[in-house]
Amino acid sequence: MNILVAAAIIFNNDQILIARRAPGKHLAGYWEFPGGKIEPGETPEACLIREIQEELGITIQVDSFLIENPYQYEEKQILLKAYLCSYLGGEIQLNDHDQVLWVNKNELKNYKLAPADIAFIIPLNQL
Repeated sequence: MNILVAAAIIFNNDQILIARRAPGKHLAGYWEFPGGKIEPGETPEACLIREIQEELGITIQVDSFLIENPYQYEEKQILLKAYLCSYLGGEIQLNDHDQVLWVNKNELKNYKLAPADIAFIIPLNQL
């Protein structure tokens, strides 16, 4: 059974926010587009607004759906839905990650992204 997960590709001007998973977490040390599990009865958009507020302490606007990627990790199957989002405000807090960076989309290939997130690089570069 797929675990439904939403990822926020957060733009601030021409840069995208990526976050590094903290030590002790699944995929610690990998960079990701932040987000989280979609709760029962929750829309992906509502999930992203909630998760980004919880994890990073910032406010975003969910603009549009980009692509979804079914991915089989060794221990679980996920369906990762990526959404293009806009940064609205707030000071970033590291509640779930140990580092965040604003990067240009053509720099994404230089980071060790979580395996399920790699599929989003090509569609992003076509925007």
